[in-house]
Amino acid sequence: MPIASLILATLISSTPTPVPSAKCEVPPPAASDSLKATFEVGVSFAEFLAGAQNRKEQWISNYAGTASIDATLVARAVAVTGKWRLLVVSVDSCSDSVNTVPHIARLIDQLPNVEMRIVTPDQGRWIMESHRTPDDRGATPTVILIDENWQERGCFIERPPMLRTHMDSLPSDQRFSGKMSWYAQDAGSATVTEIVTMLEAAGRAEVQCR
Repeated sequence: MPIASLILATLISSTPTPVPSAKCEVPPPAASDSLKATFEVGVSFAEFLAGAQNRKEQWISNYAGTASIDATLVARAVAVTGKWRLLVVSVDSCSDSVNTVPHIARLIDQLPNVEMRIVTPDQGRWIMESHRTPDDRGATPTVILIDENWQERGCFIERPPMLRTHMDSLPSDQRFSGKMSWYAQDAGSATVTEIVTMLEAAGRAEVQCR
């Protein structure tokens, strides 16, 4: 049975858990010095999903809803040679994480040379604080692209740049609802595009971090 079907069959009948207010910001960083060590304590997306306590139905539906990622994007990503890793700092209650990480996970399912691991903000706080948002916050999700020598080669921070621009155009009291509407309409397309272009840039020995 394909991994997506197995995950959904196991989890979709889970009892829903009440959704708390989304909080994507985190406290100041803890010390750490190794992407490799942090990656190795991470869990797979399937393990993360199985342990999710918040927004579980949304995590499952967003992962299931990306079954047909644009084949052109997948082909572009597959064309990037080498071995790559994505290290994701995420928390299940975060509204940005639940609307980006499942789509990234489905993309990675289709890339034989890319492995993804997820760590908690406590485990990856040093990464978040060294990759702050344009308005100077450590936030989830923070996604780091790592090459086969454990060197950082790119990053994706919190949400797609075009969503940031959209939110900046809205009155402050409409930004959260506007963000969620944008995510629902976009259905992961902008996020997947960002990850693919980041991977392509790394394949050209360039760094895309935004």
